[in-house]
Amino acid sequence: MSEPLVLGIESSCDETGVGIVRGTELLAHAVASSVEEHVRFGGVVPEVASRAHLEAMVPTLEQAYAQAGLDVRDVDAIAVTCGPGLSGALLVGVAAAKALAVAHDKPLYGLNHLAAHVAVDQLEHGRFDRRVAALLVSGGHTEILLVDDIASDITMLGTTIDDAAGEAFDKVARLLGLPYPGGPHVDRVAREGDGTAIAFPRGLTAAKDAERYRYDFSFSGLKSAVSRHVQHEQRMGRQIDVADVAASFQDAVVDVLTRKTVQACRDHDVDTLVVGGGVAANGRLREMVLSRAEAAGIEVRIPRPGLCTDNGAMVAALGAEVVARGVAPSSLDLPVDSSLPVTRIVA
Repeated sequence: MSEPLVLGIESSCDETGVGIVRGTELLAHAVASSVEEHVRFGGVVPEVASRAHLEAMVPTLEQAYAQAGLDVRDVDAIAVTCGPGLSGALLVGVAAAKALAVAHDKPLYGLNHLAAHVAVDQLEHGRFDRRVAALLVSGGHTEILLVDDIASDITMLGTTIDDAAGEAFDKVARLLGLPYPGGPHVDRVAREGDGTAIAFPRGLTAAKDAERYRYDFSFSGLKSAVSRHVQHEQRMGRQIDVADVAASFQDAVVDVLTRKTVQACRDHDVDTLVVGGGVAANGRLREMVLSRAEAAGIEVRIPRPGLCTDNGAMVAALGAEVVARGVAPSSLDLPVDSSLPVTRIVA
């Protein structure tokens, strides 16, 4: 039997993504981003994002069909992100997927956004042949996952108790007068700075946190420390060294992310780590995770940046795994769930 041919739709935040995948082969990868529409607000505005999805959905579908040289009538199933994410944005994608499924008599699969971020790596590096760990880092999510089966068995080991890493980058960028989205700009400026110049705190790394928060993250205190530093420099009439602040902040985030993730791999006897999410494009994170993982004998798999950010290919990739295992489709009254837990891979 040939590998499943799956159409994937993603609309959880500010990217409208459509991907078409046959097994682990990527046939189409079309993305329309509304990020520029959110710049003046300094963050994603849910209503603006939802309207952008409505406008972009059909053109993005058509772009994907053209790339693959086929259309929805050719696919075996339709997969769509149904959570977690912004409710209004998710509704646009789910409604589109339901319409296509009904019109063309195709099975519908409502899938978990976080699991899809892990599954997309298989399009670049091949199927997982053993248990893997995953570090997902984005504007809305920061998690360490244990993946025994990408289609049916994922365990949450740790998450953030306040800001996600990407949110912290955006807020610190604003403090430093850098544009939104903050991650790429902080990364760029930090290359000219000294990451050891300012001793910013590493949240939840004290000995007292080792048991309760062993794999969890907190970036709120770090963000506040950057704010206090900036305010102090301004009160003293000194010019803020933006590059040093950016580099020191970035190193504090990356240090905690990589330290806790490598520890999780060791504790659970995992020798393969997948890194995904938009912040996975950060140069310092890639550098440090590769260095620390290599020292611990852990293989690191990081998809190319275009597959790390939200996209339809990742949804199609997870859909192909689910279909291949004969998992029952979702019902046509599939709801969206803005807080869908990662343990629920198919809704």
